[in-house]
Amino acid sequence: MSYWNTKRVLVTGGNGFLGSHLVSRLKDQSPKEIIAPRSKQYDLVDQSNVVRLYEDARPDIVIHLAGRVGGIGANRANPGKFFYDNLVMGAQMMEFARRFGVEKFVALGTICAYPKFTPVPFREEDLWNGYPEETNAPYGLAKKMLLVQAQAYRQQYNFNAIYLLPVNLYGPGDNFAENTSHAIPAIIRKCLEAVRDKSGKIVLWGTGEPTREFLYVEDAAEAIQLAAERYNKSEPVNVGSGSEIRIKDLATLIARMTGFTGNIVWDTARPDGQPRRCLDVSKAESYFGFRARTNFEDGLRRTIEWYRKQLN
Repeated sequence: MSYWNTKRVLVTGGNGFLGSHLVSRLKDQSPKEIIAPRSKQYDLVDQSNVVRLYEDARPDIVIHLAGRVGGIGANRANPGKFFYDNLVMGAQMMEFARRFGVEKFVALGTICAYPKFTPVPFREEDLWNGYPEETNAPYGLAKKMLLVQAQAYRQQYNFNAIYLLPVNLYGPGDNFAENTSHAIPAIIRKCLEAVRDKSGKIVLWGTGEPTREFLYVEDAAEAIQLAAERYNKSEPVNVGSGSEIRIKDLATLIARMTGFTGNIVWDTARPDGQPRRCLDVSKAESYFGFRARTNFEDGLRRTIEWYRKQLN
């Protein structure tokens, strides 16, 4: 009998990018039931919908992935909405999980919660040593409150909530929309469209000098599954690959892999975001046995192939 066989598992955001990969992975574990509601069915900003969801689902485990999320542009355009919606969704989902007697709550935070100038590699102990990068601080701080809530509820109610801090994810099924995509899908889209349109250049945001760490989405799904099974402590845990790449080098790599041979122009009037991002991922391995397995170029190739099919 596996850990999952007797469990009813509620995955908010289960039809999204990460959620769909996680639900697919959990199905292989043969849980009693997986509930992955759509936002049209249950608007989790509305408390009555949260209550109705718990009444309908009666879960043993909740994995809270749902959120309002986007790249730098989307964060700059919607700071109030991103703050309020993420804060309220998270607070209500955890509070009513406690009230309904949920056995375990897995909360997903964000690397945006770290201070702007966190020393590399980011260690979990550095999480409160400064203010986040300004363009995504409202989103990052709203998600960070899930950690405060999880630790407070463990202390007062002995409620088993854990908190994971994933880096930027990428992979098949990512968001390639023009106004809300993150770095990898945005660059892939621009390169493939330029190849299709026989354009000689693409324009990318910022200077290209910041670094980012990326984690393949299927690896992230594995990390969440392992943490749900094995981790039951109050400390936040980083989830990533443990390696960083400069955005300029990322753009050059994607251009080569997509066959784009034109010029890459950097729009330096646009913000760079956080200067560097790279995690210390040692705790994830020691606490619940997770280590990223997907080679970065292999993951990029699969992502590019997936999106190329969407364009056809």
